[in-house]
Amino acid sequence: MSELNPQALARAIDHTLLRADATSTDIEKLCSEARAHGFYAVCVNGCYIELAHHLLEDSDVKVAATVGFPLGAASSDVKRYETEAAIDAGAQEIDMVLNIGWLKERRDAPLLRELRDIVEAADEHPVKVIIECALLNEEQKVRACRLIVEAEAQFVKTSTGFGPGGATIEDVKLLRQTVGPKFGVKASGGIRDTATALAMIEAGATRLGTSNGVAILEGLAMAASARCER
Repeated sequence: MSELNPQALARAIDHTLLRADATSTDIEKLCSEARAHGFYAVCVNGCYIELAHHLLEDSDVKVAATVGFPLGAASSDVKRYETEAAIDAGAQEIDMVLNIGWLKERRDAPLLRELRDIVEAADEHPVKVIIECALLNEEQKVRACRLIVEAEAQFVKTSTGFGPGGATIEDVKLLRQTVGPKFGVKASGGIRDTATALAMIEAGATRLGTSNGVAILEGLAMAASARCER
């Protein structure tokens, strides 16, 4: 995987800005970088979907939007409405947070119902479900994955980046093992350098959520240059 070229790595990255203090100027910079480097998507909060969609509408970069972020504890009706509103505003992918408390209580039936509602509301657009791995034990991670697959979402995602921990190699391997070879696995949280990004892909991630995508690509280019000089 160390031979992955910059273009292929860029197409695995969701260029992300979810800080509470993000401004329109910050989103414009995010979208400009995404265009310049060919990232797969930008990931933004709901109030910036329309702006990102406008800035990227004539490009290949998609707009991903958060739902129930970052806690996952909003009511199912609110999450469904938020998903519908995001799609109406131009979102092409949904990153939603699972209700962690329900998962811990083994309330699998309402969890599955909520997940299916979000998938339906997304109107055939990909849904990535964030399970906040750092809050879960192995059994809970596996059960969450199985519910997400059953609900016919498209990705399981490790973390919000706002929880007690981010993506780990062990979690990515576990998620990949649980969902099988064809389901999406998104690693997110704490991916700040090229080595970590490549390790996540090697472990089974098909998408990376990071605000450090530019630095990650620059690191890959520098490594390639250093190999050529040897």
